[in-house]
Amino acid sequence: MMTNSARDDRRILDSSSASGSSGASGSSGAAELELVSQDFEERNLHELRQTVTAHAATVLTDDRVDDMALIAIELASNAIRHGGGGGRLRLWTTPDAIFCQVTDDGPGFPDSKYPAVQRPEPSASGGRGLWLVLHFSDALTVDNDADGGATVTAMIATGDRTSPPKP
Repeated sequence: MMTNSARDDRRILDSSSASGSSGASGSSGAAELELVSQDFEERNLHELRQTVTAHAATVLTDDRVDDMALIAIELASNAIRHGGGGGRLRLWTTPDAIFCQVTDDGPGFPDSKYPAVQRPEPSASGGRGLWLVLHFSDALTVDNDADGGATVTAMIATGDRTSPPKP
């Protein structure tokens, strides 16, 4: 689990390191309330951002709503660019957090290409989107699907930003 109080030494959790914990997947057994579950492609990113913003506003403070909107659009944009031209976004809440998950049908993440913890160099041609997601989320899980594609789940705690959600 990555927390905002440790932004500089965050880790990306993959499915192997997250097993046995709730990680960012939200599978802690807490009651979940699904807010959004929809397919997307480039032509409807603006609508997707509006939908995420409206739903996130029901559980987050204004500044954290903006964070979740940024997270959702960065993940969706990456799925469009690297994951086959579109994907599926899910947004749900638990008593302690809100989760944004984007799944695509692309090739997945090569192990060496998981998002960098360090900010990309100004001359780098990419890597900023996932770095931003990492920076603005309280936890992030990156999973490659066995049949191809990737699932990236970001979490923002709905309570105190310095405390991760309760398992």
